[in-house]
Amino acid sequence: MIKRLFDVDPWGVSSTKLDRADKRLQESLTAIGNGYMGMRGNFEEGYSGDSHLGTYLAGVWYPDKTRVGWWKNGYPEYFGKVINATNFIPIEITVNDHKVDLAIDEVKDYKIDLDMKKGILNRSYTWVKGEIEVRFTFKRFVSAALKELAVIEVTGEVLKGTATIVFSPKMDGNVVNEDSNYEENFWLEMNRVSGEKSSLTTKTIENPFGVEQFTVTTMMETVMENYEERTFSEGFMLVEENITYTLAVGEKAKVTKFVSVLTSRDVQPEDQLTKAAEILDQAIALGEEELEAQHVAAWQERWHKADVVIEGDAESQQGIRFNIFQLFSTYYGEDNRLNVGPKGFTGEKYGGATYWDTEAFILPMYLAVADETVSEQLLTYRHNQLSGAFHNAKQQGLQGALYPMVTFNGIESHNEWEITFEEIHRNSTIAYAIYNYTNYTGDESFLKTKGIEMLVSISRFWADRVHYSKRNECYMIHGVTGPNEYENNINNNWYTNTMAAWTLRYTLGSLEKGSSAIMNELDVTAEEKAKWTDIVQKMYYPRDEELNVFVQHDTFLDKELLTTNDLDPSERPINQHWSWDKILRSCFIKQADVLQGIYYLNNEYTIEEKEANYNFYEPMTVHESSLSASIHAILAAELGKTEKAVEFYSRTARLDLDNYNNDTEDGLHITSMSGGWLAIVQGFAGMRTFDNKLSFKPFCPKNWTGYNFMIKYRKRLLHISVTQESVSVRLEEGEAINLTLFDQEMLLTDEVKSQLQ
Repeated sequence: MIKRLFDVDPWGVSSTKLDRADKRLQESLTAIGNGYMGMRGNFEEGYSGDSHLGTYLAGVWYPDKTRVGWWKNGYPEYFGKVINATNFIPIEITVNDHKVDLAIDEVKDYKIDLDMKKGILNRSYTWVKGEIEVRFTFKRFVSAALKELAVIEVTGEVLKGTATIVFSPKMDGNVVNEDSNYEENFWLEMNRVSGEKSSLTTKTIENPFGVEQFTVTTMMETVMENYEERTFSEGFMLVEENITYTLAVGEKAKVTKFVSVLTSRDVQPEDQLTKAAEILDQAIALGEEELEAQHVAAWQERWHKADVVIEGDAESQQGIRFNIFQLFSTYYGEDNRLNVGPKGFTGEKYGGATYWDTEAFILPMYLAVADETVSEQLLTYRHNQLSGAFHNAKQQGLQGALYPMVTFNGIESHNEWEITFEEIHRNSTIAYAIYNYTNYTGDESFLKTKGIEMLVSISRFWADRVHYSKRNECYMIHGVTGPNEYENNINNNWYTNTMAAWTLRYTLGSLEKGSSAIMNELDVTAEEKAKWTDIVQKMYYPRDEELNVFVQHDTFLDKELLTTNDLDPSERPINQHWSWDKILRSCFIKQADVLQGIYYLNNEYTIEEKEANYNFYEPMTVHESSLSASIHAILAAELGKTEKAVEFYSRTARLDLDNYNNDTEDGLHITSMSGGWLAIVQGFAGMRTFDNKLSFKPFCPKNWTGYNFMIKYRKRLLHISVTQESVSVRLEEGEAINLTLFDQEMLLTDEVKSQLQ
């Protein structure tokens, strides 16, 4: 059921309603970040009602002891989790000794607006108490130009009466995680200073796993004019100041709080105070207007490369821009030690770690909307953690490298067995990402060095993980969980088997491209290559000839095969109404499984195979993973099921804006936010690139007038525009290129046009 909290606005997330019942949902949807830090849309002045205060720093985490009912050999020692950091946004307000609190106070003319074009969160309202009315406006951003800087501005204007207003900028390090299962505070106070440059230095508590402790310094300086009094105070994990004004009707007071945040990931603890002060001095010297201009310019550059313009459908337009904005707020490739967490800076669910989602869903978009270096950073992140992948495989008594399902440092850190060591299909997605990058960019430099090392290591894992069935004379993989996480410990998941064999095949085909130094170090023997070839040739793929489908796993067809039409709507989503036992025994599919493999290896299957499998599996899919809708949209578009494709686009693009799965209050589904872009570009526009050939087969949704976007492709910038009647592809930058439009090959030197078919 859709719950829409904000108005439809092509460039904004805005509302004129103060919705106290859905405060957490508002906080998720108005979160901001800059890849280095971010926070939920909490109110600067505080809020005594139900709320989830959350401020998060990229790469700062804690290894929490794994807690399970009983221990199994091979379990990770700890569960990695992102931790809530010092809350630096507060500027509490009192008017005539009354603390402003929107949970209980009367306000009018309320408005909140996340300006996605500029990356700025604005809010305003008129506060009313008796004969006093004060208009408050708030503005904040975390700089896209200076990553360690946040700017928070509050203005008060008296509309009626006389008001003594006290603004209280503060920084509060006494924070806890909502997901902590024993209410433990993860921070120690190391130092605090109150004054014109107030600061708070905290350090993560000790852990028994040898994981580094993080030290974070947060420093603030407030700029204001014509105040009556200013005082400073401090307490445990807290620094604050009080700035007093007495204002008559028409008079205004403004305070601007500049905050610098430094972590020991980049700056040694002993140097943090000095560096933080330098950043604040630099920021204040530039001034708020110039800082905002630089920040907005950085966002404009991003939008220039990545914006998708939709004409005739404001809901769809808002959806795709919200997705792109939140993705870029989370990650833009500046630091190869970082990746994309499922909730980004918007919440703590899923521990904030790296999943396979990045390589499967984020990389394909970033390849086309950002410089190649951004995507290469994602691959480098995985190469940097290869030693952790060796550790994970060794934990299971296996050779080679097993990339983690959930990680901060390469070591598997999830405490559910079926996720941690059954859902091993993610290993092939790491390999596929190397292929995807190489295939899309045409650049083999990563493949020849770091890539081939990763591929060989992953292949050695698969060669050890498969077993040979003498009875069936083929290789099998037992005891796995496929992408459909609503089935555990199954045998011969078609997707897992298919992608394992594909990985071996791709690795074999890439060996001759590896640099001599790397290949000598890897020492791939003739015996190994023969074994890999044998596995590729004799892998078992479950298939039903009568149904003409690839069978999801060995016993899938033994289930009672129902469709989602057989479900009681009151029991949807089933993961919030059914027992886990009932879900596991059902035929219902969480997300694309067989269809995920068909999406990856799209050029290897006939249109008839795609049609048969889509028609069989989609009606059983409940789409209770945020990752599901985009894959189905792409395949539906390819199969000419345009209305279904548009339906799935809306679901993925507006998943959080419309709270489809009733869980957005926990945070946004960041790693699925490439889904809207994928649905439009790979789905509606039919973009494919295989065998060095770029092709398009566009259609335009019935309720759209048209749409256009740009992609970077092999040192070129292309502009694609689609209307109800025609499509044009224009070369904006770079050399001429061959492409295929509706199966017709042509040379693009300037612009080509075609009627829609």
